[in-house]
Amino acid sequence: MVANARTITLAKPDPMLIYVPYWFRCDPTGQLVIRTRQDPATMAESIRKAIWSVDAGVPVPAMKTLGGVVADSVASRRFEMDLLLLFAASALLLAGLGVYGVVTYSVVQRQREIGLRIALGAQRANIYRLILQDGLLPVVAGAVAGIAVAFGCARLVAGLLFEVSPYDPGIVAGAVCVLLVVGTAACLLPARRAASVEPMEALRSE
Repeated sequence: MVANARTITLAKPDPMLIYVPYWFRCDPTGQLVIRTRQDPATMAESIRKAIWSVDAGVPVPAMKTLGGVVADSVASRRFEMDLLLLFAASALLLAGLGVYGVVTYSVVQRQREIGLRIALGAQRANIYRLILQDGLLPVVAGAVAGIAVAFGCARLVAGLLFEVSPYDPGIVAGAVCVLLVVGTAACLLPARRAASVEPMEALRSE
């Protein structure tokens, strides 16, 4: 009796299997799976020599490392995940650039207001807080909407996941944190520009 294992594909469990000694399985079209940290070619040659030293008439099938079997099993799924990751990274970059552009435009338009606030005693920290609040508000709203859409489309991506729930709260929290970090980084440069506004120059500009 052995523990459950997935030796053919990760997508579904294997059927009922019986393990027999290798000497009773002499199918030349089969494959011998080996698990080793050594070079696969060197290890395969060593195994062939060891087998043939006992019985030179035993056919030795092609050998593959366990890592190679796993890599072949998940190759198509890994490609799909890499493609989705590329799209997600592109969307995140575009979102960051969009937030930066909108906040920068807002700072330019409100330069006189910000100068007046500083002239009336507002601290630099208050200006930072003001710009960050205005810039992160749509980011937070987008994150909430994105979570709702993600949960609604969870069944569509469930088939691409292996023993990972599409409703995993840790993954959702991580994605939201990444989005907030990118949004905050996109707002910091415009906020710094707003906090460095000279009150007299801003008031004289109009």
